[in-house]
Amino acid sequence: MKSVRLTLLCMVAAVLSACSTPFCNAPGGLCSPQAANTSLPPPPPPPKPAPLPKPPPEPALPAAQTFAINLPDAPGSTGISDDDRGQLPPRAEPPAIDRTDNDAGQPSTAPIRIGLLLPLQSETLGAAADSVRAGFMAAWERDRGNITVTVLETGDVPQDILSVYARALQSEDLVVGPLSRSAVATIATSALVSKPTIALNYPEGYGQAGATPLPPHMLAIGLSIEEEARQAAQWAAREQADGAAVVLTTSSPWQRRVANAFAAEWQRLGRPVRVMELNAPDSYLSDPDLVQLRASLRQSPPALLFSAMGADQTRQLRIALGGNVSPEATNPTFSTADALPPPPPATPAESFRGLPIYGTSALNPGREAGFPTQDLEGVRLLDLPWQVQRDHPAVMVYPRPLQAGVGGADMARLYALGIDAFRVAREIGRHPVGHFRLDGVTGRLSIDFGRGPASFERIEPAAVYLNGAPEPVNP
Repeated sequence: MKSVRLTLLCMVAAVLSACSTPFCNAPGGLCSPQAANTSLPPPPPPPKPAPLPKPPPEPALPAAQTFAINLPDAPGSTGISDDDRGQLPPRAEPPAIDRTDNDAGQPSTAPIRIGLLLPLQSETLGAAADSVRAGFMAAWERDRGNITVTVLETGDVPQDILSVYARALQSEDLVVGPLSRSAVATIATSALVSKPTIALNYPEGYGQAGATPLPPHMLAIGLSIEEEARQAAQWAAREQADGAAVVLTTSSPWQRRVANAFAAEWQRLGRPVRVMELNAPDSYLSDPDLVQLRASLRQSPPALLFSAMGADQTRQLRIALGGNVSPEATNPTFSTADALPPPPPATPAESFRGLPIYGTSALNPGREAGFPTQDLEGVRLLDLPWQVQRDHPAVMVYPRPLQAGVGGADMARLYALGIDAFRVAREIGRHPVGHFRLDGVTGRLSIDFGRGPASFERIEPAAVYLNGAPEPVNP
């Protein structure tokens, strides 16, 4: 009996030990909890996307081709062989230089050494000198032709300029420079000028009666605003057959020089002239002086006005003369208790806007300056082709500098002076004696060199303000 009980206890212990199976927690296993009746069945798997079509096969690349290239052997070489050069389109060229003699000169391959003497170390003229240097080197880069250029830097000290110039004469065939009036006078009055020297300015008083002439080997080709005034007088005399001219200036020294140059040339042509100097505190024309000017013009109308001033003051003048000018009221002041008298009879309003105004390149501040040039409509001026003739054959072949803002136009003119200075130096280096004409970026140049005192003339194009921009005309 005891053995039966023992057997039953062993069977019960075996059943209770079944929860130790490895699938106890697995669904459907022993001791596993029942799944919740509220659970949704799992979503079906998304369908597999259809496979993309295979791209078409890429075409076979052509076989690589190689070409022989001539590497430059010397500075200035383009790496193009003579055979290939004939197949290139022709390069734009500036107008050819016109010589009036039969001097064959040196071969075009003869070496020429040029020293470019500029005040690059000057605090006041450094920027102007750099503009000239940039234009000179741009022209040289385009037409090297076996020409070497050495830039000679100076300051403002006369002894320093003379020392550098003397050293340049020992190693160079000709010298271009200096730039300032005083430096040109320093070299011109010395006994050093023994080789062709192309000065970029004029000494004080140059061209006037009794002035000391330049040495025979020195040629001055600077930009002269006084010469522009003389050419403006000739232009105005052709357009205005008779009548007087009124010249307007302020107390600025450079404006007085311009005014005197126009007045002297106008009188030389046998025409009457009046010079009026206006007060301009802080660069603004004085209102009382403008009132007096209108009264003078009303009393004795001239044939034209010449403005020796800059663009801003000429704009003020134009606005002052362009409005209606009515006579001053002469009625006495009455109290409000009295009856006002009838108004005076209306008189015709006066306007001087139709009066021709002539000027120099100082009236053209440049397109990049943001100046309100629409107020200068109809004003006549002279300026360089570089500034008013963008389609000029010589202007189009040279790169333009990045000049903007106040003073940018003046720096651009000096850049153009550098271009023409190189062309003149190259021609004198090839033909040291003779007369030639050059249609340059600063005007039509006429030069005689090597036959006694040198001579130089520049004719600048005439322009008229139309739609806010100076447009060239044929004077």
